[in-house]
Amino acid sequence: MTARIIEGAPVAERLRADVATEVARLKAEHGLQPGLAVVLVGDDPASQLYVKSKGEQSRAAGMRSETHLLPGDTTQAALEAVVRKLAADPGIHGILVQLPLPEPLDETPVIELIGPDKDVDGLHVVNAGRLVAGLPALVACTPTGCLELIKATLGDLTGKTAVVVGRSLLVGKPVAQLLLAENCTVTMAHSRTVDLPAVCRTADILVAAVGRPRMIRGDWIKPGACVIDVGINRVPFDDPEQAALGRTKVVGDVNFKEAREVAGSITPVPKGVGPMTVAVLLANTVKAAKLQAGLPA
Repeated sequence: MTARIIEGAPVAERLRADVATEVARLKAEHGLQPGLAVVLVGDDPASQLYVKSKGEQSRAAGMRSETHLLPGDTTQAALEAVVRKLAADPGIHGILVQLPLPEPLDETPVIELIGPDKDVDGLHVVNAGRLVAGLPALVACTPTGCLELIKATLGDLTGKTAVVVGRSLLVGKPVAQLLLAENCTVTMAHSRTVDLPAVCRTADILVAAVGRPRMIRGDWIKPGACVIDVGINRVPFDDPEQAALGRTKVVGDVNFKEAREVAGSITPVPKGVGPMTVAVLLANTVKAAKLQAGLPA
């Protein structure tokens, strides 16, 4: 058996099209243009490329887009001043500060300044708490994207057994809550789970978000399982000549070559979960704009 490849791009494209349609409707019927501001501290090339993509896609959807590039030596006070100004701007409905921040900057007070209404990354304690309580909330983009891919692949998830490997606030914990809301039986595991391979083998749905390259092997996977690989890890090329030149490639947390021979469906890395993250960010911004305007979300 060779697994079906779950491509993120087609699902993300449909979501972006829906966002563009809704943006056009909001402009026409309510004079409302959703606005997204992205803040990046430092000059990491991968982050710069990612932030550029967010700006391009938000403008393509007809949204207002702002990008604030701050130097790597930006102080905590200077960063907070930028976020405070954006939080007070009525034309900005969503704020995303690219994480992680360079040391010694502290993300916690920055997220608090964004506030729950403009927290389109779903990291504010109010949004996290509402998610746990089963109340409407702005939910982190990557977990929401994971759920959309799973549902597009499997349909109704009621009664499925899900294992989430990873317990981060950004992915592991929220994706577990989303799967619970879909009536899955969910186990949260991590790198210190006793007999992690055996736990993984119970999963109809396996979400890997542990941050370790190719950690999850093929024999950890239940035959026919749906595998969602959230990992983004840079490793040297397998080819010694390429590796000697210092060249790297991106791989996931799952050993893709082994896993695709066992799983029923699997996301590739890249081009799996990644395209969904930005699409959900746009959708979250539209949702935030409607809530701030007193319109049904």
